[in-house]
Amino acid sequence: MRKEYDFSKGKRGKFYHPDAKLNMPIYLDEEVIAFIEDIANKKDTDFSSVANRILRGKMRLAEDIK
Repeated sequence: MRKEYDFSKGKRGKFYHPDAKLNMPIYLDEEVIAFIEDIANKKDTDFSSVANRILRGKMRLAEDIK
């Protein structure tokens, strides 16, 4: 790296977007992936839909426990 960088032509906030949505990666264990993929294949749907449905069900259950 250089000791100094020239930011004289830089524009503050050029790439800042307050409404930008960031999708965080989620790393699942192999057995969890296999479980969800099996359901998705049987239901002829995509992986994300099945994972979201499972997680939403768990969210409802957690709300009931509160």
